[in-house]
Amino acid sequence: MAAQAATTALKDAGWAAHSVDVIVGACGVMEQPIPGTAPLVQRRLGLGSSGITAYDVNATCLSFLLALDHVLSGFALGRWQRALVFTADIASAALDFDNPDASVIFGDGASAFALAADGPHQCLALRLETYADGAGLCCLEAGGTRLRPADGMDQFMDGARFRMDGPGVFRATARRFPKFMDRLLGAANTRLEAISTVIPHQASGPALEHLKRFVPNGHKKTIDLFAEHGNQIATSLPHALHVARTTNRLRTGERALLVGSSAGISLGGAVLQW
Repeated sequence: MAAQAATTALKDAGWAAHSVDVIVGACGVMEQPIPGTAPLVQRRLGLGSSGITAYDVNATCLSFLLALDHVLSGFALGRWQRALVFTADIASAALDFDNPDASVIFGDGASAFALAADGPHQCLALRLETYADGAGLCCLEAGGTRLRPADGMDQFMDGARFRMDGPGVFRATARRFPKFMDRLLGAANTRLEAISTVIPHQASGPALEHLKRFVPNGHKKTIDLFAEHGNQIATSLPHALHVARTTNRLRTGERALLVGSSAGISLGGAVLQW
C-alpha cells in the first residue's frame, strides 16, 4: 500500500524515484519491528541499491506531522532538496471486533507526499505536545521487548490486540485543546478566524464535531472523511490533506490548519500558508 501511494505521489510530482534525497516512513503501526518500513518501501520502489536515506518516525496518529517536521528541518539545513513521505496503516490487522468501541471506528489506508525544499507553500508553525499521564488510554503492547512469547503466548496474543478507552481519550485531549491551539496559533502569528481550511486527523465522530464547534464556521471549513473512511491512524491526516488539495479546498494565499491527537497522549498541529 505504501509503495503504491509513493509511486502515485512521484508520478504526480513528475519525479523519478531515484531523484529523491530521503524517504521517511510515518506509519502509525509498522509492517514489522526490524527493519523499519521505509527500507522495505525503498526496495519496493526499485531503489534497494540506491543509498537513499530511508528511515521511520512514529508518533502514532500524528506520525505525518512528525515526518513533516523532520523534512522541513532537513530542508532548512540544506541536507535535502526532495523528500518522499509515506504513511500506511492496516488497522484491521490488530483490532478486537469483540470490543466495538476500539474497533469499528477504524479503517485501512495509505498516503504519500512528494515534498520539495523550493516548493511554493510555507509552514508558519508546527507544534507537538505529549501528556504521558494518558499513555495507558491507547495501547498495542506486543511487538516490542516487554511482552515476550517465551513468557506465555496467551499474554503475548492478548497484547497483540489494540485497546483504547475512547471516552478517556476524548476527555484527555478536549480539555487541553484550547490552550494548545492558543500556543500553535501564537507561534504562527495568526488568528483562528484567519484559517480557511481545517484538515484534521479523523479521530472519531465526536472529536470532529467538537473541532467543528470550536472553529468559527467550522462545519463549512473542516475536511470530514470519517463516515467513508474511518480513523486511518497515521494516514487519516495526510489523506484529508490530499482531499483538500485535490478538491480545490486549498487556494493560493490562504491558511490551513492541520490538527489532531494521538496515543501518548499527544496533540499536534501545523499552520500552512498555501
